[in-house]
Amino acid sequence: MPTPSLAALPIRRLTLRDLAACADLSENRGWPREEHKWGFLLTAGKGYGIDDPDGGLVSACAVTEYGPHDRPELAAVGMVLVADRYARQGIGRRLMRHVVSLMGTTPLTLHATPYGRPLYEELGFKVTGRAEMLRGRFTPGGPEPKVATRPATAEDLQAILRLDEEVFGADRTHIITRLPAFADQLRVAEERGRIIGYTAAWPNMDTHVVGPLIARDTETAQALIASLAAHTDRPLRTDIDVRHEDLLAWAKERGLASVAFNTVMTYGIGELPGDWSRRFAPLTVAAG
Repeated sequence: MPTPSLAALPIRRLTLRDLAACADLSENRGWPREEHKWGFLLTAGKGYGIDDPDGGLVSACAVTEYGPHDRPELAAVGMVLVADRYARQGIGRRLMRHVVSLMGTTPLTLHATPYGRPLYEELGFKVTGRAEMLRGRFTPGGPEPKVATRPATAEDLQAILRLDEEVFGADRTHIITRLPAFADQLRVAEERGRIIGYTAAWPNMDTHVVGPLIARDTETAQALIASLAAHTDRPLRTDIDVRHEDLLAWAKERGLASVAFNTVMTYGIGELPGDWSRRFAPLTVAAG
């Protein structure tokens, strides 16, 4: 149970002024600092945290809402962290209960590590899937993709937004419109002038993270990943829905190795909306 002094510390909204403190907290728990990702989450979503009286943060998390601004249809919870010195004192539970209460009837989703899963189950989250994290240097091989890919342009934005909402199952315009500035690459796959998939590669420490990855089928997803890899000298990292077995096998054949598994969980909804068969990887597991 939290000590009275910890329980009395208020939970507040975080802003970009807290970016360094969030990165410090990540580092404190043995995670990369990920300042680029934290900055994205704090501007595209909402951060919540507890200040440490001695400086820095006791705890923090990020919440990314989807759908209409005044009545979100889905929210993703991520980056749930508690400083090492305050671990196992109920701080994470208190912060998560605050978020669940704050979101009311809005369904929630998150990607849970094995360490965090028991807490989320205790709070009422249910397991709905799994994602496998892959990392490595992509090695081209096999037949050339038959699907045409190219860099996205400003004229593609409306088509990307329509496709994304159809596949994701909720409007995330505020996320997708930030991709050109957030990512180093944004590419589309097209057939007869129609966009059938898109993806981005954004910098995270020494890697390029592949996500979101939305594609008509596995062949299209492969072509998009290969096109990103051809334009970077960094290792790739991505989190692929384990139901996409063919894409996972293909990626491993080309140099990406399994790093970890995360459990996809939901609260207040039985399954995630949208079309999982065309949703291969999230922008980041922190944003669902």
